[in-house]
Amino acid sequence: MYSLASAPSRRLNSRLTPEHEVWVCWQCNGREDVSRVRDLSLGGLFLETRAHRPIGDSTKIDFLVDEGQIRVQAVVRHICPGAGLGLKFTALTDRDRPRLAALLRRLRH
Repeated sequence: MYSLASAPSRRLNSRLTPEHEVWVCWQCNGREDVSRVRDLSLGGLFLETRAHRPIGDSTKIDFLVDEGQIRVQAVVRHICPGAGLGLKFTALTDRDRPRLAALLRRLRH
């Protein structure tokens, strides 16, 4: 029998499930959408959406949060049909990195 607990994680950053809603605007292949963030880390996030995007597609993400403007570029890494998309961050500016860290700190407490 296979146990998920014994499988090593490939994640470099632990995920955080926000207690309060976090929303993002995102764009992929010329289409824009607004979605709720189901989990978040310094390396990526999972968006709740029924939109389908192929693995490998590039996305632009703008967080709608109190910490200020946070813009990241990401790539689709995981698809859960009808549930959402797992995105890995590929670019984050030096200006936005501290804001993302502040958001994660706020959500942890």
